[in-house]
Amino acid sequence: MRQACTQSVALSNGVKMPQLGLGVWRVTEEGLAERSVLTALEVGYRHIDTAASYKNEHEVGAALAKTSVPRDEIFVTTKIWNDDQGFETTLSAFERSSQKLGVDVIDLLLIHWPLKDKFIDTWRALEQLYKAGKVRAIGVSNFQIYHLEDLFAHAEIKPMVNQVEYHPLLTQVPLLSFCNDHQIKITAWSPLMQGNLEIPLLQEIAAKYNKTAAQIILRWDLQTGVITIPKTVTPARMIENATIFDFALTEDEIARISSLNENKRFGIDPDTSLL
Repeated sequence: MRQACTQSVALSNGVKMPQLGLGVWRVTEEGLAERSVLTALEVGYRHIDTAASYKNEHEVGAALAKTSVPRDEIFVTTKIWNDDQGFETTLSAFERSSQKLGVDVIDLLLIHWPLKDKFIDTWRALEQLYKAGKVRAIGVSNFQIYHLEDLFAHAEIKPMVNQVEYHPLLTQVPLLSFCNDHQIKITAWSPLMQGNLEIPLLQEIAAKYNKTAAQIILRWDLQTGVITIPKTVTPARMIENATIFDFALTEDEIARISSLNENKRFGIDPDTSLL
């Protein structure tokens, strides 16, 4: 086993969330998610991000049952899908996810998308689960500022995390600033831009540190205070993505990477989607 990736950030309620995680989006081949999670835990990852809509919570659960890593050292995130949004349906969805994952307590439960006319009731259910001690932290995903402001008007508890698309071509500065002001941590999905890494500046900085462009981006995530969950099923890539704790970017390099922003999305836009 390699050294565990234990660098963490404290959420607003004091829960520590590992800053580097493994995402398992689109890992649907039978048995692959289980093998990937087991490998990741062996490599040293301590944060696994899944969702009901990924259809692999049961395989993540199988890996949790088989690994020698103690459960209390592993941070597990899952999400409430759109079909399950609403108060009672969210409570039922939580029970299904909990059973598939094989855990009594889920570390972080998110609303997957800001589904109009539904996410307020969904949030009420998450607050109830949190107060009952069934989840350690609650949050949202793909919420824009106006979604968060709407939620604040009805919520007793503010989200602790907002998981959004975030990378050098989509730095989401206003959203990041708003979330920082409200003690909401950002988690980056698609941090590696779905493999679109042929950017000269990233290659230049990577050569300086004898790293890859992917490692430079993930290091930039860490140093800008963002949680990051690169997805891979390849053991060598898992190791590569985790080998980002042995160097640091300069402030100038962080600023230059941030200046690459083009407001370019590789995934769904919460403003224009029909979700």
